[in-house]
Amino acid sequence: MSGFKLVGIAGSFNRPSKTLALVRHVAERASIRYGFTSKTYDLHDVGPSLGSALWRKDLDAQAKHVVDEIVQADALIIGSPTYKGSYPGHFKHLIDLIDPHELRSKPIIITATGGGDRHALMVEHQLRPLFGFFMAHTLPTAVYASDRDFTDYAVSSDALLARINEVIGELAAFFPSANPALAAAE
Repeated sequence: MSGFKLVGIAGSFNRPSKTLALVRHVAERASIRYGFTSKTYDLHDVGPSLGSALWRKDLDAQAKHVVDEIVQADALIIGSPTYKGSYPGHFKHLIDLIDPHELRSKPIIITATGGGDRHALMVEHQLRPLFGFFMAHTLPTAVYASDRDFTDYAVSSDALLARINEVIGELAAFFPSANPALAAAE
């Protein structure tokens, strides 16, 4: 194992969730390739204190744990459902409770899901600028998945799988010594 920690956060309350399924799939593939330990969360895991917290100190222990996991991770996978052309408000509120310096220089894979192709640029027009503000390193390849890319809440599209493999390969720039035998085998 590499000793590096990967955390995925899906900005959705729904279960089952295509967004959570996508984030988990990317996390599993990256963990296999680099030997990361990984954990994925969604807004349900953050819990109800998120909605009433004005400041991070207002979060309950459950929500604080998830935020701590996010900021302590070596790399992140961010996933958001597309809601009216952007990310949901509760997801943005969770991110707002993180100090910008806590994500500085952190590699982030950005992903999003939506009902169709018309929201595909959400990753570029919404998520990339958001994490650019935090001075994080969003990886060049963004992953957007529509309903047709899933079968029973599992990633099933060959084109989506290829895009996921592409972005996972981009993590090598940040973790060149993480499980090099697996990277060399690809």
